[in-house]
Amino acid sequence: MKRWMFVFPHPDDESFACGGTLAKCTAEGQETCLICITSGCKGRSGPYQIDCREQLARHRERELASAAAILGVTRLELYRYPDGALDALDPGELSNRLAGAIVEWKPKVVVTFPPDGVTGHPDHIAVCKAVTAAVERAERELALEEYPRLYYVSIPHYYDHCPDKGPLAALPITGKVDISSYRGKKGDALRAHRSQIYSVNRAYPGVMEGDDGVIGCYEYYTLVRSEGQPVRSKPLSARIPLIEL
Repeated sequence: MKRWMFVFPHPDDESFACGGTLAKCTAEGQETCLICITSGCKGRSGPYQIDCREQLARHRERELASAAAILGVTRLELYRYPDGALDALDPGELSNRLAGAIVEWKPKVVVTFPPDGVTGHPDHIAVCKAVTAAVERAERELALEEYPRLYYVSIPHYYDHCPDKGPLAALPITGKVDISSYRGKKGDALRAHRSQIYSVNRAYPGVMEGDDGVIGCYEYYTLVRSEGQPVRSKPLSARIPLIEL
């Protein structure tokens, strides 16, 4: 049985970036650990009347728990660091904590945001740095056969339906997961984040109304570390290969 660890800063990041992959892992008997670094208390509240950030944090945690259940997440961990302030943390604090989680869980694959954060969000970028450092630190305590592969997630079509544009991708995509049978699960997980209806409607118009047609058949990744060594990615001249779970 393979174990996967997904690390993201906010509730809903997992559904936007990897919802289909998480659901497919579950269907194929893999175990998944989802670590959410903040509770998203600086996000929007959508249709809900929420009076304070603490109340929004608890509400978004409940939405995350619902999405995780839909996707079949084996283990959900909430770190509850301050939303919007991850780049101000001591650089070693978060990476050390994540390294401990990797050593304890022993995933074969770790997934997080790329250096550009997909959207350029400072929390996304800070988590990328922390996870990358955590994998390297964990290797000091793991046997060679326990070293995880590190993937950065890519969402190349995130801005297709948005009036603005994100940063240029920092790294080429090296693989994709076929989620064609799990688009409905991804849609259900996105709908669980009802407070984030604005963000969902921007990237996936129609999904909140039950139309999953805009969700693509693949989720995309870049392999950046394997067997304790960095992987230098090169643009692919042919079609993107499938990642087999």
